Amino acid sequence: MTQTADLDDDARYAAIAARDRRFDGLFITAVLSTGIYCRPSCPARTPARERVRFHPSAASAQEAGFRACKRCLPDATPGSPEWDVRAGTADRAVRLIADGVVDRDGVQGLADRLGYTPRHLGRLLVEQHGAGPLALARARRAQNARVLLETTDLGLADVAFAAGFSSVRQFNETVRAVYDATPSHLRARRVHPRAGSRGGVRGPADEASHGDEGVLRLRLAVRTPFDAPALLDFLAYHLVPGVETAEDGWYARTLDLPHGAGTLRLDLADTTLASAAPGTAQLHLELRLADLRDTGAALERARRLVDADADPGAVVAHLAADPVLAPLVGEHPGLRVPGQVDGAETALRTVVGQQISVSGARTVLGRVVAEHGARVETGLPGLTHLFPGADALAAVDPETLPMPRARGRALVGLAAALAAGEVDLERGAGRADVRERLLALTGIGPWTADYVAMRALADPDVFLPTDVGVRTAATRLGHDPAEVVARSAGWSPWRSYALMHLWQTLMPPTPTSQEAAR
Repeated sequence: MTQTADLDDDARYAAIAARDRRFDGLFITAVLSTGIYCRPSCPARTPARERVRFHPSAASAQEAGFRACKRCLPDATPGSPEWDVRAGTADRAVRLIADGVVDRDGVQGLADRLGYTPRHLGRLLVEQHGAGPLALARARRAQNARVLLETTDLGLADVAFAAGFSSVRQFNETVRAVYDATPSHLRARRVHPRAGSRGGVRGPADEASHGDEGVLRLRLAVRTPFDAPALLDFLAYHLVPGVETAEDGWYARTLDLPHGAGTLRLDLADTTLASAAPGTAQLHLELRLADLRDTGAALERARRLVDADADPGAVVAHLAADPVLAPLVGEHPGLRVPGQVDGAETALRTVVGQQISVSGARTVLGRVVAEHGARVETGLPGLTHLFPGADALAAVDPETLPMPRARGRALVGLAAALAAGEVDLERGAGRADVRERLLALTGIGPWTADYVAMRALADPDVFLPTDVGVRTAATRLGHDPAEVVARSAGWSPWRSYALMHLWQTLMPPTPTSQEAAR
């Protein structure tokens, strides 16, 4: 699939004329004659070429005075995969905005995290995404508000704060400006509740319901093909008792969110998505939140976890040209690189798992969680704790940890660096800087630093040449491991996906939470 940077306006127009769903989320079409903006696959009549303008984001179209199309819901699509491929300052800023940083800390807080002045950061965002930080944050809030209005029974004030607005008045004004409708009119578009769901409702795109008290049921947009079973296998194989649980078809875990604890539960049972035609599909998600203001942050963490913005078309087109990977890509065209809900947690877990088996790491991490993690009531069997924060682990005596002393010192040292801000593993961090800082810490080598970049920072171009699993997979496939490693340079910029394809050949079936805890 062609990336947005390679498209000119004629190619974009050809995509909308073909109603090509592969381009949804990569650019926005604004129609001059109607004043609305659409996704490329909008089913409405294709406007004349001279009547359209193309924008890099919904926020850009909104800034230009266009309203969202009510037929194709253009803001309910996956994000651009280029944000992770390029990983420039503007792209990292978009990830932080999606996590609600502007809502919580303002533009100055966002700029401080990225090391730029607000003015310079604004220029970068306008150049690359067509809108500044406030406009991008406003578009994110508006999209969350529409989903909640059309698909839940939450009161209007609750919707406003769950979507990230600071006041009901700001919420009302934004919804009117973006959707040319009042919040009440959007709510009236809801359809009938599902049978058997207490108060639940079914929405037209990203779906949510609030049937059981304290539960939000939503849908996450992902590009297809999407190999849900393979993703579940990986997450279940690496789950930490107390923090995560999984069974055949679903995965759940606790969340440490800005305003309190929460949980997510993902339905990954749909095997048809793994071989689906290129387009967009929806994953079912349940959230339980202590504070509705964390809705946006929880959604963004869920998106990170499932690699929702990946472009499987581009990955398959590139990797399938290699004779080593071609049969693997053919078997799993929708394979994803599992992400994370907390970068610091991913790094700490990685250090614990160094040089031991996955099952051994699960056992050790379960003991660390039980001893140092905060206990939470979740209402979900098997989810009892939050993963220990960096502050908590930084204060632990390494001698008391259930692991070799050198690894215990490495874990506490990393926790101290994270707690002090010396290592930043938020999605706004620069990958090269993070790697350098990690390698400067005692007990952390290239394998660990690169694995953290792949999982915590969503780097799509990581390969681990010394990894035992890579060499084992190569041997089982009948290839010389040294030759496979030598070929890996040609897999760029999608080497993380190549790595996952090799690992997938070794992945056992999804264990139950009880099996994983043994």
